Amino acid sequence: MWRRLSRSQKLLATAASATGVGGAYLFYAESQRTRQRHAQYMATLNGLPVAHAESLQAHAGVVETDIKPHDFWAPPSRQEMLNKLKGLDKDGQKAKEHEEFDLLIVGGGATGAGVALDATTRGLNVALVERDDFASGTSSRSTKLVHGGVRYLQKAIQELDYEQYKLVVEALHERKIFLDIAPYLSHQLPIMLPVYKWWQVPYYWIGCKMYDWFAGREALESSYVLTRSKALEAFPMLKKDELVGALVYYDGQHNDARMNVALALTAVNHGATMANHCEVKSLTKDENGNVNGAVLCDVFTGDEWTVKAKGVINATGPFTDGLRKMDDKENSEIVAPSAGVHIILPNYYSPGNMGLLDPATSDGRVIFFLPWQGNTIAGTTDSPTEVTHNPLPKEEEIQWILNEVEHYLSPDVKVRRGDVLAAWSGIRPLVRDPNATKTEALVRNHMIHVSENKLLTIAGGKWTTYRAMAQETVDRAIQEFNLKPTHPECRTEVIRLIGSHAYSNTMFIKLIQHFGMETEVAQHLANSYGDRAWAVGTMADATHQRWPVFGKRLSPQYPYIEAEVRYAVRREYASTVVDVIARRTRIAFLNAQAALESLPRVIEIMSDELKWSKERQKKEFDDAVEFLTTMGLPSSSSQIVYPVTKDHHPAGAPIENAKSHDAIFSRARFLPDELKEFQSVFSELDHDKDGHLKAEDLPKVFSRLGVPVKQDVLDAAIKALDNTSNSSVEFSEFLEIMSQVKDIEIRRHLTNEKGGKISLERSGGGV
Repeated sequence: MWRRLSRSQKLLATAASATGVGGAYLFYAESQRTRQRHAQYMATLNGLPVAHAESLQAHAGVVETDIKPHDFWAPPSRQEMLNKLKGLDKDGQKAKEHEEFDLLIVGGGATGAGVALDATTRGLNVALVERDDFASGTSSRSTKLVHGGVRYLQKAIQELDYEQYKLVVEALHERKIFLDIAPYLSHQLPIMLPVYKWWQVPYYWIGCKMYDWFAGREALESSYVLTRSKALEAFPMLKKDELVGALVYYDGQHNDARMNVALALTAVNHGATMANHCEVKSLTKDENGNVNGAVLCDVFTGDEWTVKAKGVINATGPFTDGLRKMDDKENSEIVAPSAGVHIILPNYYSPGNMGLLDPATSDGRVIFFLPWQGNTIAGTTDSPTEVTHNPLPKEEEIQWILNEVEHYLSPDVKVRRGDVLAAWSGIRPLVRDPNATKTEALVRNHMIHVSENKLLTIAGGKWTTYRAMAQETVDRAIQEFNLKPTHPECRTEVIRLIGSHAYSNTMFIKLIQHFGMETEVAQHLANSYGDRAWAVGTMADATHQRWPVFGKRLSPQYPYIEAEVRYAVRREYASTVVDVIARRTRIAFLNAQAALESLPRVIEIMSDELKWSKERQKKEFDDAVEFLTTMGLPSSSSQIVYPVTKDHHPAGAPIENAKSHDAIFSRARFLPDELKEFQSVFSELDHDKDGHLKAEDLPKVFSRLGVPVKQDVLDAAIKALDNTSNSSVEFSEFLEIMSQVKDIEIRRHLTNEKGGKISLERSGGGV
């Protein structure tokens, strides 16, 4: 039988055996007629385009009862996707047959990707374009919960509101589907409600039990009551004073950006054409004035072309009104943007397996305190805002979260601004129904609207219900645009996302045994890529150490490895550094400083993969630093330059004559009045007005500010800057010194240090 295999089949079989990917596969040569007949049967069974089902089976070379991505499946390249949008074949030549798309979806967030997956699995010819990257907006900036909505349930009961009840029931149904179709990206999470008054116990207990009851058969683990001692055992950092006990209920949690990428890749695997970094410049219309396509632009090259479709769907989230104005500049605005700020704290702020909900903050807003990706996430705020591409978290919002966190944590846990590792703001696109009589009333969930010119808009909603929103949208699109799907019913309730088919909770053990990876790295790969973790592992370079054997980390603090950068470029359409640090890995969301320090190596790897020029490398570095300022990195980091020395030149040798490898900026944020005073004293002593002070003048600055500091402490702080000259200090360097002096003095006070070596290691390493 081996003799009958082609050379490529032998190589594939050998690779499967060598890498252990999904077990040993038996490949055999199948006649064209048999393959075609089987593909037709499977296409009918699964609702897939026959051509795609045939190509998938031909690639896999194995008959399966359930069509799924083959372990060696690689998506078409971004350039191939652009060629399809232009009506070209994969080689860039004019395609012999090019039909207009059934649907052109604008927006690559959760909703847009969900619509693409639903439509393409019904047999429609689907295209999706995204101006930035998949999940680059709100879909990567959520609270990371897959939930029914405890707040909505409370309103439904208190106000006897049937609409709120329906929202909760729908979300609870979708929550179960969410956890089923992407088991490696989502999981159950117990969430504690601390109780400080006895009368709250039955109130919370009834609410939690009703939450379980509404879920019915799709409920997760049952809620339960904890005594005071058990509550403190489960959540040791909880405030003990007046604590009565706690209620614990279950919701889901997920990795939002990677979930979005998995949706996009699954849609591609089922035949959709998806292109990120592809912008809509204008909409096109037919002779009747109805929208029938768009003029697109490749963001990187500036190439423009026109794509035709029977229907266009606007799924652009906070930017919904921009596309509606392209349709008709007289269209009223329907988005009421609301900003939600989250912060990331070190993992010692919460236990690793339980979250906390504070339903009664100082101003009535609900705040979550959740373990996520090895750190702690706290938020969210809810305040009106303007729509911007990368919104900045406001300092007052960060401080509000810290103050609220401090209220229910033990006084022994000092909540410090310097412990904030990252902070970001997401824009929730609340919407008004333009057809409603009271336009000031906001739609409670989501809204589908079709304009006079046949532009279909889906807006609002939340991550948990993305699939239901997509189903309603495709149903409406079929009706409005008179589409003819080969499979009229939605199938996304049972279609598992790429990476889910061969995933198990223990597969990380096989990764450890096969690749010699650290346990933390193997668990991360399994929980981020599912069964695709094997492909990531095969790209990993040897560490040249006894252990781990494979898996060089991008940052020693986090389990992200260099192979993920290559995998993101080759298999996940990552085209910029920000794509990698923010959405393929989540390091920018976990620790802005660690992300900054990983930039040189990420750029080096991506330059090797994508053949970037010196100019492109510098631009990517600058863009990444600018992005990281929206993730909580101090604005003084704008002084950072792309690191290059004579001894080290990353691939392509980026910009020369850079000043330093190191990022010099303050890790601590000071209050505005403090900064004003610092600047005033600094400027007063800067006699030649060159923006520098001599190092020997620093004691004078501290003296005028009323900050006593010992000379050895000051020397240690200056040395920590790695200031090569040691003769002059800029204002940003002074802020860093001030920050370190404070920490050293605090640590000395706590440990009663008397001389000796002074440790500058910063607890939490916050920004």
